Amino acid sequence: MIPLAPLRLADLLGGAFTTMGRYWKQLIGMAAALYGGAALLMVAAVAVAYSAVADHLERVASLSYEEEAASSDVVPLVVSGAALLLLGIVTMAIVSGLMYAAVPAVLQEAVLGRPVSFGTVWRRAWSRVTPVIGTLVLTALIAVVPIVLLMVTFFAVIISAITLDGGGGTAVAMGLGVLGVLLTAPLAAWLWIKFCLAPTVVVFEGQGPIAALRRSSQLVRGDWWRIFGITLLAGAMAAAGGYIIQMPFSILGMFPGMIGTSSMGDDPSTAAVVVAVSGYLVAILLGQLVSQVISTTFPQLVIGLLYVDRRIRTENLGPVLAEAAAVPPADAPPYGGAHQ
Repeated sequence: MIPLAPLRLADLLGGAFTTMGRYWKQLIGMAAALYGGAALLMVAAVAVAYSAVADHLERVASLSYEEEAASSDVVPLVVSGAALLLLGIVTMAIVSGLMYAAVPAVLQEAVLGRPVSFGTVWRRAWSRVTPVIGTLVLTALIAVVPIVLLMVTFFAVIISAITLDGGGGTAVAMGLGVLGVLLTAPLAAWLWIKFCLAPTVVVFEGQGPIAALRRSSQLVRGDWWRIFGITLLAGAMAAAGGYIIQMPFSILGMFPGMIGTSSMGDDPSTAAVVVAVSGYLVAILLGQLVSQVISTTFPQLVIGLLYVDRRIRTENLGPVLAEAAAVPPADAPPYGGAHQ
């Protein structure tokens, strides 16, 4: 799949494309099953929530601008919305954890050109999903905390400026906000790249979340700018590919939406509006699903290959990989450990 030597940019991108081509059943199948299952779960949850609060929603939607909604109508809507939000967060955490574990599980065998079944990938991913989720949560907290603190400060200054009589306070607040972004965004990017190899470390080396963060920091040290550039390029390529894939779904979804809305009266009900735009929403959902599969899989393959490249460069992993590739899978020596 890749030369067992320090990898160039062409080797990294070519290895990612080759892996997607040869192991598409495992990678695309896993991503489609996970994101498709999550989408169906959320659609079912939304349908159940809507059926439970349809009357409350209808009464709130029919109010004029001068009327205030009754608390007996607002509370069920807020509770159902909060429940859907919580379910969505938990579902996406599990799905993301499984995908971040499944891609390195496939890459672990792909580097050596070995076959791997869908069931094997699922078992490996499921066995490591908890530490992978922990790693993703810790990375997000570490990288996002500076931005969150900035946002809290920024909104506090904005609120203070609005209470002033003059317009100068608002301009100062906006200036401070821009300055804060310029100061904290590089820190967040530096931290994110510093720990970007951690999910791969969890799968390859069986490390826990904190140990994986330390290991990622160790491997990235001395090569941050190169990893940053390659990761940014891979993300941009995946985003462009996902956008191109999503465009036809958006265009096709406009036609049933236009037909459905043209048949509505002057004062349609909430249910009629939902039915009218359902075709457009389904098309957008399908396009987003296909786009998500690509935008999640490809960058993670590149990051996994960067992990292999860093170990080849700093720990002389090439001979170990060559030895493992020459031995049948049942007797092959391990190469995932940190001290091979």
